[in-house]
Amino acid sequence: MSRKQPIGVFDSGYGGLTILADLQQLLPAYDFLYLGDNARAPYGSRSFEVVYEFTLEAVEYLFAQGCELVVLACNTASAKALRTIQQKVLPVKYPGKRVLGVIRPSTESIGGFSETNHIGILATDGTIKSESYLIEIAKFSPQTTVHQLACPIWVPLIENNKHETEGGKLLIQADIETLLAKNPAIDVILLACTHYPILKDFIESIVPETVKIVSQGWLIAEKLKDYLARHPAIERMCSKHGETHYLTTENAADFEVNASRFLGKSISAEHVKITH
Repeated sequence: MSRKQPIGVFDSGYGGLTILADLQQLLPAYDFLYLGDNARAPYGSRSFEVVYEFTLEAVEYLFAQGCELVVLACNTASAKALRTIQQKVLPVKYPGKRVLGVIRPSTESIGGFSETNHIGILATDGTIKSESYLIEIAKFSPQTTVHQLACPIWVPLIENNKHETEGGKLLIQADIETLLAKNPAIDVILLACTHYPILKDFIESIVPETVKIVSQGWLIAEKLKDYLARHPAIERMCSKHGETHYLTTENAADFEVNASRFLGKSISAEHVKITH
């Protein structure tokens, strides 16, 4: 029997830390190995082919570290790479391993938050163009009308710590107003990029009280807990010491400083190379 190993969590940068924080809170006994491909972030504007290539490299790196289960805590990677990895790579090269994304867990639940059946999706350009949310929500909540908006400036604002400046807030507010102008019946906005929960408090302060702002982290954590309960063979392979290790493809010291803003605590990180 293989040695127990942590659950891998991957993102192109820092945003996946918002997912990780909720995973740690709901599943405190489990070990996690977080990998941020900060050297090549952001992924949002990259092509399907490049995102797939980068994501597969990261997944295979985490597999090489012993992870049996990897969560793509990145909407762009989930939209552009997950299905191909699940259908074409895992059965051939890694039949015992699993890769999960963030889109399906979100789309299974989001329709239930709306009373008007009109929801807004805010995400990167790549996620919006993939139409993954339109396709998946139509499966789970066919009565729901989805209004999408790409917010390409948000990730750079957050990663450069400019989102709290006056100019940054004006840019964010303009996007929110553009989305809400699509239909006055929108009563739920899903933050469909893992960076965006950093902006949740500000967004809530500028939208009408009737509009709910939903982050993905807790939805993902609940679904992962359920997945582990339904897949005991995978669950038994997960180590449980309540520990998390952090890896980055960029400068580790910079990662530690920036990650603390997302996690609200200090962490220690290690620089790694994941390319062949």
